[in-house]
Amino acid sequence: MSSVLNSRFDRRRFLGTCAAAGAATLLNSTGLQAADPYAGFKMGIQSYSLRGFDAETALQHTKTLGLKFWEAYPKHVPMGTLPEHIAKEKKMLDDAGVTLAAYGVLGFDANETKAREAFDFAKAMGIKSLSANPKKDKATFDLLDKLCDEYQVAIAIHNHGPGALYDRISDAEAMIKDRHPLVGCCVDTGHYLRSDEDPVEAIERFGKRTFGVHFKDVLTIEKDGKRQKQFRILGEGDLNVLGCLKALRKLDYQYCVALEYEENPSNPLSDIEVCLQTVRDAAAKL
Repeated sequence: MSSVLNSRFDRRRFLGTCAAAGAATLLNSTGLQAADPYAGFKMGIQSYSLRGFDAETALQHTKTLGLKFWEAYPKHVPMGTLPEHIAKEKKMLDDAGVTLAAYGVLGFDANETKAREAFDFAKAMGIKSLSANPKKDKATFDLLDKLCDEYQVAIAIHNHGPGALYDRISDAEAMIKDRHPLVGCCVDTGHYLRSDEDPVEAIERFGKRTFGVHFKDVLTIEKDGKRQKQFRILGEGDLNVLGCLKALRKLDYQYCVALEYEENPSNPLSDIEVCLQTVRDAAAKL
């Protein structure tokens, strides 16, 4: 068994090395230095993918991967509103050449003081959208309507897969209907695949209320007569990456497209590079 695993990871490292070399060749070729391998999308990473590293190391890895956008999770960029804290976190990001485009996933309820802390932080940091898991009640969404309008920061309801508050496309759809235009959704493609939902359809149904995307892949297999879902490297599962990009292009999507890779947290970089090559290959077909 160990030899099979070693072979698989050696293959991934090889593919990652080849993909990185190919990207470097593209960027260094005469006349192609300005080429955008992600076709104009703000391609970034959910920093949870790099949770095995401290924030500064994770940012350096992000730079090495050729990405300039983060959706940060709180371990890497702790929430705080004191000017000294904001200045410190901004400097860390600026020094790495990374823009903090999104943040989360955060819980919300009808507690306005707690909610305002998140929105104050987002406004001070220049964050465009907050990935969120809000309670399913009128008081919570009335508050989000108010704060999205006041701060002009989007709320992106994040689906967490089977058994979660927002398992199905219709769960989020029902809550955002007739709400403020900045109350919308973050489409986690892997979790929708786990719920037997189509991520492309989710983007199309949420439309202009799509304020976040987490690209991850899941493969449906059958074992002992039962269907199982397995997280995979992007391109090795059931996700229609090109279909997602086409749907986002139709929306003139301007928010972050964040790769989220949850496997192999201590040594994810070669796998992540293969994931990114899958996105680049799809972007080249647009």
